[in-house]
Amino acid sequence: MKNEENLLLLRNYDLWCHLSDQEYDELKVSHHFIEAKKGDYIYFDSHHLNKLYFVKGGYIKIGYIDEEGNEIVKEIIREGEIFGQFALEKKNLNGEFAKAYKGNVSLCAFSIEDFERLLKQKPELAIKYAKQVGEKLRRAEFRLLQMLNKDVRSRLLSFFYNLALMEGYSGTAPSFVFNNFLTHEDVAKLIGSARQTVTTVINQLEEEGLIKITRKKITLPDIQRLRQLVMVT
Repeated sequence: MKNEENLLLLRNYDLWCHLSDQEYDELKVSHHFIEAKKGDYIYFDSHHLNKLYFVKGGYIKIGYIDEEGNEIVKEIIREGEIFGQFALEKKNLNGEFAKAYKGNVSLCAFSIEDFERLLKQKPELAIKYAKQVGEKLRRAEFRLLQMLNKDVRSRLLSFFYNLALMEGYSGTAPSFVFNNFLTHEDVAKLIGSARQTVTTVINQLEEEGLIKITRKKITLPDIQRLRQLVMVT
């Protein structure tokens, strides 16, 4: 029963959605499922890491510790996303850590060698994987450009609009609501700002009717107006 549940969860990924029962068994995907508890490190000493991970449930915090001992958050990974050695190279994460965030997580983990063999067996899987990696790199480049060229207000507007797109916003509805998995501290680290500054600007955006944040939900009451502001800032 557990194996069937894992197959159904894995098929939620666009990457794996066309995997047949027979192919699932032949590729021995079920052998790669792991579970981690809230706060557990998936890896920390990444010098020896040789794995690629797919999140099938929960959240993963990706970051590193700077020279002063501060935790720097690079991104927060959610269901359906990839992390680890996604470039399929060994020992290139330069001190990166990954740990279970907000709650327990379920993962599918492959060694680089196993995943490369899988891609050779399934060329259509390799094409989808290349597109997913490309999208991940584009998002990272966009965040870097935002931090270099935009003020905090502009970064926040772009951050919440793009977060809505990632959460399934179609681009047509006048408003949008999605689950909140971020603290103000998380947002500050993700856009390269101070928490106090982010809290101040979020309060201003709430007063302007552009956003409403509770512990469980993020609401964009006038997402079309927010989008227009993103386009001009």
